[in-house]
Amino acid sequence: MPLDLANYPVKTRSAIKAFWKGRSAASAKQISSGRVDQGERSAVTGGKNMDGFIALVTDLVRANGLNSAEIHLERKVLTLPGYFRPTKLWDMIVMDRGRLVAALEFKSQVGPSFGNNFNNRTEEAIGTAHDFWTAYREGAFGAIQRPFLGWLMLVEDAKGSRNPAKDAAPHFPVSPAFRDASYIERYHVLCQRLVQEQLYTSATPIASPRTAVKTGEYTSYEDMTSLASFVTTFAGHIAAAAAL
Repeated sequence: MPLDLANYPVKTRSAIKAFWKGRSAASAKQISSGRVDQGERSAVTGGKNMDGFIALVTDLVRANGLNSAEIHLERKVLTLPGYFRPTKLWDMIVMDRGRLVAALEFKSQVGPSFGNNFNNRTEEAIGTAHDFWTAYREGAFGAIQRPFLGWLMLVEDAKGSRNPAKDAAPHFPVSPAFRDASYIERYHVLCQRLVQEQLYTSATPIASPRTAVKTGEYTSYEDMTSLASFVTTFAGHIAAAAAL
């Protein structure tokens, strides 16, 4: 059977609109209550801004043969054992007949502090994947087929994320792929290398401006880091798991 991609372009635009709407609503709620977090934090602490993407991935699971899979979204059932730490809390876990099918992270970054946040997200993504695969190697998840590990990053498409960024490295040259690259481009390179080094099964950066609250517009690189590649790879993994 052909893979079912769950009409992902339309659902992605809906997820984008919901993301920006959710951030605006969270900020407005804190302002009205008189409890305003510093900077952009008020929008982040509002909670479930990435739920539209979780809904898309859920549709992909159901559409590609795992109708009886357990899709865990509540905090109390999102914990998996680690190797360098006792446990790790994920954004989404897919289980089927006691098998770990997939673990996914859905992240976002909105300005103005693109530099510090990019480094933090990078360290987090690499550390999480290394811990996960070492735990997998040591049998933490049982004797199972290799799970799908996914990382999706939504970054604000803005002047601060589009302008070339500068780095100071006095002792050795910076990798040419990062030299004078914008933060959106750096997320692209990061995702490429996360997949090339087999840290993630698929990783994708999506860029979207704040005005997308009305249009749902976004851009995605047309290569191994594209949203289309992420969706297709995930659907294929689900179909293969359903066939076992």
